[in-house]
Amino acid sequence: MLSVVRVHLPTDIPIVGCELSAYVLLRRGDSSLSPEDVTEASSIDGYFLQCRWYRLQNEQKVLVCCVHPSEPATLQCVQCMKAKLPQSKSLHCTQKCFTDSWRHHVIMHQEAADKRENGFEEDESPFTFNSNPAKTLRSLDGSLGSAATRMANHSNGSIFSSPVRMASHNQDQEAGEVWCEVGQGKTYTPTTEDVGHILKIECVVIDGSTGRPAETPHQRQTSRVIPAPSPTPRRLVTVNSMEGTGLVETDGRTATSGTFTVLSYNVLSDLYATSEQYSYCPPWALAWTYRRQNLLREIVAYRADILCLQEVQSDHYEDFYAPELEKHGYTGVYKKKTGEVYTGSVYVIDGCATFFRRDRFSLVKKYEVEFNKAAQSLSEALIPSTKKAALSRLLKDNVALIVVLEARDTGGFMDPQAVSGKRGQLLCVANTHIHANQELKDVKLWQVHTLLKGLEKIAASADIPMLVAGDFNSVPGSAPHCLLSTGSVDPSHPDLQVDPLNILRPASKLCHSLPLVSAYAEFGRLIGNGPTVEKQRRRMDPTTWEPQFTNCTRDFLGTLDYIFYTADSLSVESLLELLDEDSLRKDTGLPSPEWSSDHIALLAEFRCKPRMRR
Repeated sequence: MLSVVRVHLPTDIPIVGCELSAYVLLRRGDSSLSPEDVTEASSIDGYFLQCRWYRLQNEQKVLVCCVHPSEPATLQCVQCMKAKLPQSKSLHCTQKCFTDSWRHHVIMHQEAADKRENGFEEDESPFTFNSNPAKTLRSLDGSLGSAATRMANHSNGSIFSSPVRMASHNQDQEAGEVWCEVGQGKTYTPTTEDVGHILKIECVVIDGSTGRPAETPHQRQTSRVIPAPSPTPRRLVTVNSMEGTGLVETDGRTATSGTFTVLSYNVLSDLYATSEQYSYCPPWALAWTYRRQNLLREIVAYRADILCLQEVQSDHYEDFYAPELEKHGYTGVYKKKTGEVYTGSVYVIDGCATFFRRDRFSLVKKYEVEFNKAAQSLSEALIPSTKKAALSRLLKDNVALIVVLEARDTGGFMDPQAVSGKRGQLLCVANTHIHANQELKDVKLWQVHTLLKGLEKIAASADIPMLVAGDFNSVPGSAPHCLLSTGSVDPSHPDLQVDPLNILRPASKLCHSLPLVSAYAEFGRLIGNGPTVEKQRRRMDPTTWEPQFTNCTRDFLGTLDYIFYTADSLSVESLLELLDEDSLRKDTGLPSPEWSSDHIALLAEFRCKPRMRR
């Protein structure tokens, strides 16, 4: 005999495109418990498990909040309506939700106004940003209600006032509910047709001899299906246009002849995506089942030729990233860290993954850098009394992954020195994730220096363009950043004061010969005018021209990620536009329902420079 003991769903909030997989615990004939599926083909004594998914049919559609998609919308910004912005960006669940998002709305309204002034859109009545909500708050039926007075009292006449309209939605199920079957099996992926509807899974043991249920079905219901939040697409800012800079959509773009694009992105390993660490992010948006689909959509939309991903969990590389990106034309290589973490059920670890489009590149060689091995070698030269302390400080399991790629003919850029075009342009791409602890400044610098010395050896054996990308966990102006961007570290740099192992002395050895330049910093130094340039520059630090931030959480805002390139062999053609802090702070920080990592992606388009024959 077979029976269902328990049915559990990983989340009560289903999202379009995100797989729902039920956990079903079964009691077998020998009284043992097992979550393993028992199909009709593998029935036990003629009994098997049957699971079906149903959707509650009704005509009621529920609009959801743009900040909290699991909540029904009750407010809509009239200014967004006038600006003809998507409805999904104008809806809010509560007055406080809208108030907290007002700064973001002002930016959206102003950008829409700028487009209209430039002839992109006509509107007879221009915007007015009212500071008195009582004049502009109205209900859906057009009458002013007490909500306006409450909003006015709440905002006290501040800039957080807004024209909105009210709506209410009845969440109660009506009598005589009708369920429509939408799927079979333990797993179901909600579609757009499910939005606003409740789902139900029904699990029951079937007697194979009669085809009828052998027990009362076990059922679990979800809340209403919500659409997957869709962030505003990030566009490419061209930096070498003769007419100034312009914007190019990433989604659907095709590679320009002679150029290639590189993406660097710390995707936030599920290992670290905990509610304790990111309590401000809704649990459903923090779940891996949601984040993996959101991350995949984002990454694929950039259409980069080379992907440098950090914090890729080892099991997720095998069962998700590699097979899914393979469907989109990518081949990948992976290097995991050298120490595993116990999650309470299994040992897992994250690492660096580098993917490349197989129609544009082929893999020539792979180098794996384990900083632990370098630490072991370094400790051998120390006296026994300090060796243990050195290893304790330096063994941090960080790694780097270096690949040498060869461009295929279809890439459109051949090595100018190639004979009859028979050899494709070679590229060396380094992908790394440097240690995070801000107290271990010496370890960070040592790891970066070790990586650069390895790259110097490759450069000495092959004169090819180089890219160094990743999460360096180092802010602009820090010693690691100075070493990367200038080739040396000033002996008086404050970071060198932290050197208990004396591994950074003399400071003169902290140098390298690679002509590395930061892709984003180079843009800031270019001469150019126009709204696009100024908008991008406002999101950069004017002292270093690096992004104001690439990591945005509740407790930290700063730049940790970079894409460096050898300026003697490559030039930057375009960059992925940066995000503004206000647009992210409406969700407190990253990750959020829109963006599924605590870092933002960086992307640069490069062109190979002609090389002088030696």
